[in-house]
Amino acid sequence: MKLPENLFAKPIAIAAIGTLMLGTAPLTADDHVAPDPIAAVDAQSDRTARVAQELWEYAELGYLETRSTGLMQAELEGEGFRIEAGIAEIPTAFVAEWGEGGPVIAILAEMDALPGINQSGAAFRDQVDGKGAGHACGHNLFGAGSLTAAIAVKQWLEATGTPGRIRLYGTPAEEGGSGKVYMTRAGMFDDVDIAIHWHADDVNSAAARTSLANRSAKFRFTGVSAHAAGAPERGRSALDGAEAMNMMANMMHEHMPQDARMHYVITSGGTAPNVVPDFAEVFYYVRHPDPEGVEQIWARLEDAARGAAMGTGTQVEWEIIHGNNPLLVNETLARAMQANLETVGGVEYTAEERAWAQELQQSLGDAALPLESAAQIQPYNRSLGYGSTDVGDVSWATPTVGVRTATWVPGTSSHSWQAVAASGHSIGHKGAQVAAKAMALMAVELFTNPEMRAAARAEFDAARGEDFVYSSLLGDRDPPLDYRR
Repeated sequence: MKLPENLFAKPIAIAAIGTLMLGTAPLTADDHVAPDPIAAVDAQSDRTARVAQELWEYAELGYLETRSTGLMQAELEGEGFRIEAGIAEIPTAFVAEWGEGGPVIAILAEMDALPGINQSGAAFRDQVDGKGAGHACGHNLFGAGSLTAAIAVKQWLEATGTPGRIRLYGTPAEEGGSGKVYMTRAGMFDDVDIAIHWHADDVNSAAARTSLANRSAKFRFTGVSAHAAGAPERGRSALDGAEAMNMMANMMHEHMPQDARMHYVITSGGTAPNVVPDFAEVFYYVRHPDPEGVEQIWARLEDAARGAAMGTGTQVEWEIIHGNNPLLVNETLARAMQANLETVGGVEYTAEERAWAQELQQSLGDAALPLESAAQIQPYNRSLGYGSTDVGDVSWATPTVGVRTATWVPGTSSHSWQAVAASGHSIGHKGAQVAAKAMALMAVELFTNPEMRAAARAEFDAARGEDFVYSSLLGDRDPPLDYRR
């Protein structure tokens, strides 16, 4: 399904050559040098830092990113982008577009934080009272860096008069909510020529790294409450059901493929030891390199849930929360992104940033890496990554390329307090700028190189196969807008 023709109500004309909005003099007929996308990104460094820091302070959870999406939309609207909000039945999702004609180059932007972890901007463990979430995966940087890149490309298109559209997608709830899957399912990427994304990391890399397919669900057990001492025979513990399921699932680990992953948390297990709990909930993730592998393990997990309920005299039902396909890498694009990243270079620390990073590294122990690696570009390779992302579904709808930059102190793991701290620090802001430059260069190259676009599409079509039919791992359910409440 194509984006509807009236998606963007306000028409916009391609400006004449020479209107690059960087505070410089207009180009004249004698000027033959196109505006530099890197300079355009550099000119917005204050914006990148400001937006990243505001998103970091908000730390809004998936599908609840009201202030975050409002901030990003306001910044883009102020730069002349046409905005369509609330797409794919998701209130916080949006598309912002500038330009006319084709090709259409998309840049993805994330904005959601992680629950259960927070941290101040200190280089030591320092939790913030009353703040139940934090940007431990750097999505505040993701959103800000992508926004900067999109604006820089818009300025380049405007100044050069190049036909084409730059489109930024505000994508909520990557962390377990699969926002992009619902957008893909709704056809939001069907007319996109190439999609570009990036992610926070502790290294700079454009490696062609795929990801694991995954699915999650909340398994809910119901039983019969009773006095745990006075009338235990009358009770049927929902927590017993959840624990019996977990025991069987843990036994499954021995008999799963090497590259598969399964993990869980008990989200509800009762409130008082002397009350037999009549409700318990356990939240499961299953991952595998292949969607069929996820399906096979999932069927066994459902059987474990049924058996646990039968054995404990309880009832069980479950709700699929999210599901992502694996990332379909495109080496034509990945090698081009590698070249652009090498052109940009890595992250250089000031003396103050180096001192801060050294203090933080004391908490990393043996995982710490040389600080100099933040300035280095990792060699190109193709590999399997063990994380999962809803970018995977986008990559099966249109050729997709990504990049990772050193926004965190070398040695830092994602989903850690150290990642939260660096995501709210100038080190993180610098990494976002590196990503914005690499993405802007990539977009300009794609607008001006039809041969590359064609080669990327040919690789994409061959990888999907002639009989490809898109199928999501979350079925036909509506977006779980309340899954973080």
